[in-house]
Amino acid sequence: MEHIREITLQLLDAEKSCRPIQPITSRYGGLHVEDAYQIQLQILDVKLQSGRVVIGKKVGLTSKAMQTMLGVNEPDYGHLLDDMVVQNNGTVEVSSLLSPKVEAEIGFVLKSDLVGPNVNYLDVLLATDYVVPTIEIIDSRIADWKIKLEDTVADNGSSALVVVGDHKTSIAGLDLRTVGMALFQNDIEVGNGAGAAALGHPAHAIAWLANKLHEFGISLKAGELILPGALSGAVAVKQGDAVTARFETMGSVSVTFV
Repeated sequence: MEHIREITLQLLDAEKSCRPIQPITSRYGGLHVEDAYQIQLQILDVKLQSGRVVIGKKVGLTSKAMQTMLGVNEPDYGHLLDDMVVQNNGTVEVSSLLSPKVEAEIGFVLKSDLVGPNVNYLDVLLATDYVVPTIEIIDSRIADWKIKLEDTVADNGSSALVVVGDHKTSIAGLDLRTVGMALFQNDIEVGNGAGAAALGHPAHAIAWLANKLHEFGISLKAGELILPGALSGAVAVKQGDAVTARFETMGSVSVTFV
C-alpha cells in the first residue's frame, strides 16, 4: 500500500505543478492494473475531499490499435469532475497542461442509473437521455506519453478536460454506429471516423464500463456524462490552435487553445 500512496502523491503534484514524472511502470516493478485503479481512486478521493464533484466517466483504449500498442485486450476508464468541463467555443490555457491532445467522442447523458455486472448495450440505450458532441482533451502526467496500461489507468485514463457541445440529440431512430465525425485543427481536417470506432458501437463501450465499475462498487448515475471512446486518433495541440469536431446529425463542438 505504501507505493500506492507514493504514486498518488506524485501524480497529484505533477498535475498541480505541470511537471511530469517518469513512467510509474519503469520505477515500480510488479505494479498491477488493480493497483493502478486503486491509485486512480485515491486521487479521486483527494479531489472529492477538496470539493470537486464527479459529473461523469470516460472510457479509453476502445480501438484495437491502441489496445495492441499497450498490449491489452480491454479498454480502461477514468472519472470526469466538475472542474474539467469546458463550455462549447471556450478557451483552454495551454500552460495549465503538460502535453495535450484532443479526441472527438459521442457523449452520452444518462436519464437512469446503470449498475453492473450484467449491463448490455440495449440497457445503455434505454438509460440514455440524449447524446452530445464532445472533445476530450487528454493529457499525460507521465513524461513524453511513455505509458503502459498501468501508467494511464493510475493517471485517470490520461484525461484532463472535456468540451461539451450545446446540441442535444435524441437517440430515437439514430444509428450511432454510422454517425460520422470530422475533426478540424485550424480549419484543416486531421481526423474522421464514425461511432463504430468505439468497440463497434459506443453503447458497447458504456456497457463494458458499467460492468467494470461494478468490480469497484461504483455505478453510472442518472445525469452523468459518459464518454465512450474516440472516433479517430488523438491529435496534439499547441497554443493558438482552434479545434472543431463536426458530427453528422449531432452538431459541432469547438475549443481554442491560448
